[in-house]
Amino acid sequence: MPQTLEDDKAGLSPAFPATRRHRRVSPHRGPVAALIVALLLVPIIWVLMFFLLAGPTQKLKLWSAFHAGQDWNATSHRQDEYLIGVGKADVTGPCVELNLMGYADPNQIGTGLRQRLYSRAFIVADSSNPADRFVYLVLDTQSGDTAVRYGILSGLEKLGAEYDIYGHHNVAVTGTHSHSGPGAWLNYLLPQITSKGFDQQSYRAIVDGAILSIRRAHESLAPGHLSVGSTKVFGANINRSLFSYLANPEEERARYNQSFEDDGSVEKDLTMLKFQRASDGKNIGVLTWFPTHGTSVLGNNTLISGDNKGVAAYLFEKSAIDDETAAEGFVAGFSQASVGDTSPNVLGAWCEDGSGEQCSFENSTCSDGRSQKCHARGPMFTVNDEGTSSCFEIGKRQFEPARKLYDSLNQAPNPVRGHWVKSFHTFHNMSNHQFQLPNGTEVRTCAAALGYSFAAGTSDGPGAFDFTQHGSNSSNTSPLWRLVGGLLKAPTEAQAACHGPKPILLDVGEVYSPYQWTPNVVDVQVLRVGQLAVVVSPGEATTMAGRRWKHAVAAEIEARFAEESGAEMPVVVLGGPANSYTHYITTEEEYGIQRYEGASTLYGPHTLAAYINVTLSWIPYLSSSASSRPPMGPEPPDNSNRSLSFIPHVIRDAPPLFKKFGDVKQDVEEVYQRGARISATFVGANPRNDLRLERTYAAVEKFVAPPPPPPAVPAGDAKPPSGGDADDDRLPQELVRTRTQEEGRWEAVRDDSDFHLVFGWRRTSELLGTSEALVSWETAADPWAEPGRYRLRYFGNAKSLVGEVTEFEGVSGVFELVDP
Repeated sequence: MPQTLEDDKAGLSPAFPATRRHRRVSPHRGPVAALIVALLLVPIIWVLMFFLLAGPTQKLKLWSAFHAGQDWNATSHRQDEYLIGVGKADVTGPCVELNLMGYADPNQIGTGLRQRLYSRAFIVADSSNPADRFVYLVLDTQSGDTAVRYGILSGLEKLGAEYDIYGHHNVAVTGTHSHSGPGAWLNYLLPQITSKGFDQQSYRAIVDGAILSIRRAHESLAPGHLSVGSTKVFGANINRSLFSYLANPEEERARYNQSFEDDGSVEKDLTMLKFQRASDGKNIGVLTWFPTHGTSVLGNNTLISGDNKGVAAYLFEKSAIDDETAAEGFVAGFSQASVGDTSPNVLGAWCEDGSGEQCSFENSTCSDGRSQKCHARGPMFTVNDEGTSSCFEIGKRQFEPARKLYDSLNQAPNPVRGHWVKSFHTFHNMSNHQFQLPNGTEVRTCAAALGYSFAAGTSDGPGAFDFTQHGSNSSNTSPLWRLVGGLLKAPTEAQAACHGPKPILLDVGEVYSPYQWTPNVVDVQVLRVGQLAVVVSPGEATTMAGRRWKHAVAAEIEARFAEESGAEMPVVVLGGPANSYTHYITTEEEYGIQRYEGASTLYGPHTLAAYINVTLSWIPYLSSSASSRPPMGPEPPDNSNRSLSFIPHVIRDAPPLFKKFGDVKQDVEEVYQRGARISATFVGANPRNDLRLERTYAAVEKFVAPPPPPPAVPAGDAKPPSGGDADDDRLPQELVRTRTQEEGRWEAVRDDSDFHLVFGWRRTSELLGTSEALVSWETAADPWAEPGRYRLRYFGNAKSLVGEVTEFEGVSGVFELVDP
């Protein structure tokens, strides 16, 4: 049977061709013709027999590979075949009345939605031993998290025996580090403070969506091949703490200084893992790693989005829709890498004080000696849109080289070789880890603490009060902060000495009331498939810290596993922040500078060395012959059901007098030129009543006209078509055409997943419970906006005083979009 659209979905194998039921009858041939045909067939049969006897299986495999659109290498190495699957699901939490997670600003409260957030799941399994597998999740969130990970694992366990195969050892939960998602879902108290505690709705949206994405990936598992490659990405990141980076040894920095554009201060390499289905050669997804902060959208933004990584994934998945190399349901994951000291605001940090000067190189301050007016600038900073245009541009700058790399790997694959799929995970207590450095020096880590420069923030999001990066301590800041830190817990002399030269502001690792403020127990995890290894980092590793960690793992893998059959030079990437959130991981030299990243390195100057030490100790569990796992280690607490919450619930919604939900308060105009912002305002209800996961709050609908009517015929000759309405021949021709015109349909062409359709919401009266929703289509920035006849639609859910939630809709008037 012919392949259907359903057969073409990612993860589904096409059906086998149906057996022919009928045979074409050949024309009768005379005996002479038959003799000629026989004589011609003899040498052909002889040649075929020779080749078939020489190696029938090999020839059949090569032909079938060519027929399926696969490359020679991918099919001639059966040991390089894996089980692969991808899945994607909605994780968008409350988009209003909740603090956004990332900038730690209690005044940054959500007012709507620019783009939905997603969990993208990638599963790789050993085809000969499917129990050996891993799941790599890319969430459009600020980070991974302990409570979220516990929730995901618990949910998978409830799915039944088929999902028992997933556990701590093989599930990695990473975040894209967007600073524009809803907060109030993290496990520890410190990040909950600015969000007024913990919100179950926000938490469940992430957990349930992540589980659904894993289910979809699991259900799509099919034989396939992996290719790995890398490319350079320019113009999408800079080092925001160059003063700290330059503290690293000059000889080490020189190894990475390739050119003026690629000077080594940040990593410009994007690494891609491409997933190709074996049955038809179609690609089902890509997973990439590239470091740039999710801070393109600025701290004054109040709309939910996945920031630049969300844009990159959106553009890639959109490009795959009509691509014959990509399966339906193609999933593109843009994971973070060594993100700690990177910034997407590539024009640098400038003083917004009228001076026209750049911020101080050493401590990111302006002429007043403070950091509050020091702001980083994205590529489109002159557009007054809270960084939205810069966000789209930085996302596009990641997408475009990634797309070129994808096309290149289609033409010349670099296969992942070796059938083994291995992983390990362990919990490790960093509060007092004693170990030897490679030079033999005995060192130890400390219970978590944050330094004074932590409170200064960065040029991507400056802090408050009188803190600065590099040099802040109790002697040059208000005595109030010593009092605040002391009220929390004054550090002991031993703790202060352990963290030196960091002056401790918040001794958070030694505070357990009402529950832990920040983690002391960290996740240590590495995944391996063939020559590719993924270091899963719970913190934001800086550029040089990530390099040292990856280099150490690569060297250990090469030394231990060089004798494995088919082993190639290891390719090591770092993904995170994942599984928990342990703030930053700097080199010891960067730590000594005590800018924001060093002050936010929780476990003292030897934090990075400790991560490397623990990671290398468990590398033997990645051996192709490994059949056991390292010990679990001390499990961190799950605070999801005991966290404090001061977030008020929705009481009720009500429409204004003489209005009903969904009514249009301010309608669209009749005609707009492409480039306009098109908006309609509706009588609304609180979006927290229903997150509309896997659905939408807003839509742009386009009128799709039916095929043009047939030409008019003389009245006497008009006859109804077969099966048509016999009364049509008695109607005036104009009415027939009008009715045909009205049989056109409205088709949704934009929804919440699209970056340039914006849903906004605001309360108009707390007392009366009234509110309004704003649906806006930004056609100037939308690259796919085209002339046509459109309308806007709003979907809402209203809550009554007794708690009943009712769904409703509103629709704007019709407007024409025309070329300027």
